[in-house]
Amino acid sequence: MIRIAVIDDWLGVAEGLADWASLDADVTFVRQHIGDIDRLVETIAGHDVLCVTRERTPIGAEVIGRLPDLKLIVTAGRRNFSLDVDAASARGLTVCGTDSSGEGTVELTWALILALAHRVPDNASAMREGLWQTRLSSLLTGKTLGIVGLGRLGARVAAIAPAFGMDVIAWSQNLTDEAAAERGARRVEKAVLFAEADVVTIHTVLSARTRGLVDAAAIGAMKPTATLVNTSRGPIVEVDALSAALRDGRIAGAALDVYEVEPLPADDPLRSVPNLLLTPHVGYASAENLSLFYQQMVEAIAAWRAGTPIRLLTPAAPSLS
Repeated sequence: MIRIAVIDDWLGVAEGLADWASLDADVTFVRQHIGDIDRLVETIAGHDVLCVTRERTPIGAEVIGRLPDLKLIVTAGRRNFSLDVDAASARGLTVCGTDSSGEGTVELTWALILALAHRVPDNASAMREGLWQTRLSSLLTGKTLGIVGLGRLGARVAAIAPAFGMDVIAWSQNLTDEAAAERGARRVEKAVLFAEADVVTIHTVLSARTRGLVDAAAIGAMKPTATLVNTSRGPIVEVDALSAALRDGRIAGAALDVYEVEPLPADDPLRSVPNLLLTPHVGYASAENLSLFYQQMVEAIAAWRAGTPIRLLTPAAPSLS
């Protein structure tokens, strides 16, 4: 009987969202976040298969090198920057991915945009304190939405903007005028986007060239009435620059669903920044998307055992019969 470790199950739902029993395997579900490498290796040592969630627990070369029994890694999604796929491939491991729905991230983006505009968290907290109408709202109608990254998710966000009467501008390194127009946006340069947008939302992937993309200069160019939303990846935004702008009142507000370190430490300074709405990376965590992740993980393990691995991210290595 093979041994499978399913880590990053922070919500404790993995077991009930897929038919793990069909694998006839010993499956362990790890709910707690394990940041210490030694404890992580101790927890998952001896397992043949490791199931991980993208950009959660780092599985680097050191961890992979200390797991001699490991033969297969299945990651949620097809791109996982916290998983060293090259190190896994060098070790002869098979790495497979799953499909992923971005609709939850699109919906959360608009939830955060609306929450900032209408001061929902502040007003809700004030109501619980017995107060009434403590903050003035701001309409989205007639405002400009600036989208950084007009790919699959950015285009979905752009498609919703007209329903709120917003104009859409967009920028990314490779965006063309024609591609922007096809997706309902007007392409502008990066500096223009940050200077003109009333709401800036981030939808580019994390890479070496997008790390720190939203820097002090970009944030400094924003209007004092503007807001920023990041539901993509934490390191794309320089949070120290963002925190300083919020503390000094140089922009009106921001919302983050993603962070450099996740879970966000309880004592992280971001938790005390004014006019900053924080959510715990829930853009991906819908019942529908997690069901897709875990069901396709089970499919991937079964296919690998049958010698026909699917959704490969590395060359196929021999299965465990």
